[in-house]
Amino acid sequence: MSRFKSRREPAQRQSRQQESRGRERRSGGSEIWIHGLHAVAAALLNPERRPKRLLLTQEAFEALQQVLADTPHAITPAPAERRDIEAVLGPGPVHQGAAMLCAPLPGAQVEDIPDAPADGGPMPKRALVVALDQVTDPHNIGAVLRSAAAFGALAVLVPDRHAPEETGTIAKAACGALETVPLVRAPNFARALDSLKQQGYWCVGLDGSADKTLGEQDLPDKLVLVLGAEGAGLRRLSLEACDFTARLPIRPAMESLNVSNAAAIALYALLT
Repeated sequence: MSRFKSRREPAQRQSRQQESRGRERRSGGSEIWIHGLHAVAAALLNPERRPKRLLLTQEAFEALQQVLADTPHAITPAPAERRDIEAVLGPGPVHQGAAMLCAPLPGAQVEDIPDAPADGGPMPKRALVVALDQVTDPHNIGAVLRSAAAFGALAVLVPDRHAPEETGTIAKAACGALETVPLVRAPNFARALDSLKQQGYWCVGLDGSADKTLGEQDLPDKLVLVLGAEGAGLRRLSLEACDFTARLPIRPAMESLNVSNAAAIALYALLT
């Protein structure tokens, strides 16, 4: 019999706890709820995290037992029913029976971008940073982080004022990659690109009107892949900061791709 046993609490006590959790969710600021098995597991294994509460259903506890044994954090999971987790997350999120309240990660700066991917896997064929110019959908940012981790990009750069804060939605969409790929927030996006260029990087912007495809461009070994928001594309200052522009060779029947899909295709082409 598992020592992690869910038990039904008296209705009055359970109601008070749900109200308290709702206040935590609404308070925002310095705390976020990460949810989903992969996102919670990666956060538990990240020594940079500062977990405060961990809610797990019996099924999630069984799935995360090895992670709980390996975590560097002294945190004891609290037994929960699905309705308890839904009370703190609100309707909609697919939490898979796991939710963790924690502080956001320390803010990464351009100078913090590593020289190699953190996972120790096969080295990609070039050093590459992904820069997202005013991409505001947290699902897209999370998906780009996931692709960045999959193909060995060094970091994802976003503007500080025109991108969502770190959220559970980004963490869930990133499927653990938020813990391994630095998400760098730049107060001045164009200046951050210039700073990377001073460090030896060259910038290539994905632009549907470019003369050459990504495969036709002769690109250097240190590269910033710059992608714009869907619809608006790259802003003028960002486009002017690019040393190269390139397009993906898609059929004319489709005008463009979702930014996270375009990033995944471009990362595969540039890093493998």
